[in-house]
Amino acid sequence: MESENALQLFEGAESTALVCLDHEQYQKLIVPQLTDLKYKVHVGLYEDDVQLKLRTYSYDVIVVYENFKGSTLATNPVLQRLVSESAGQRREHFVVLLSHTLPTNDSLAAFVHSVDRIVNIADLANFNAVLRRGVTEHREKYHFFHSTLKTVQTM
Repeated sequence: MESENALQLFEGAESTALVCLDHEQYQKLIVPQLTDLKYKVHVGLYEDDVQLKLRTYSYDVIVVYENFKGSTLATNPVLQRLVSESAGQRREHFVVLLSHTLPTNDSLAAFVHSVDRIVNIADLANFNAVLRRGVTEHREKYHFFHSTLKTVQTM
């Protein structure tokens, strides 16, 4: 799966997703659902690989497994990298945290962990619907912000 995605380049108008998930059984559930939603997907299996991809591409959706490479929520290198981004960069991504312990769509927990949406591992079959709803809400929330920012930048 990684070799297929490693060579894929993104076109400017395509919706893009980075899946930071090192468990194949979860990848097999997530990647097809993202593909069904017309996302072009890269899979990050290693910390260095994910860091390089985040520097190289701008992703619309980033899916992060809470225990990526044996980490915890407090030590997750991908979440730490995303939190360190500027506010403008951070608003460009829709970050989904895959969790064993946190409930799906828990807004307070999502805020606490600096992500946009939480999906519990038990709800992976519904990932498509949760993501679609979350991305729609995200676009609506930031539409005015992005349009105002574009107007200011052209002045």
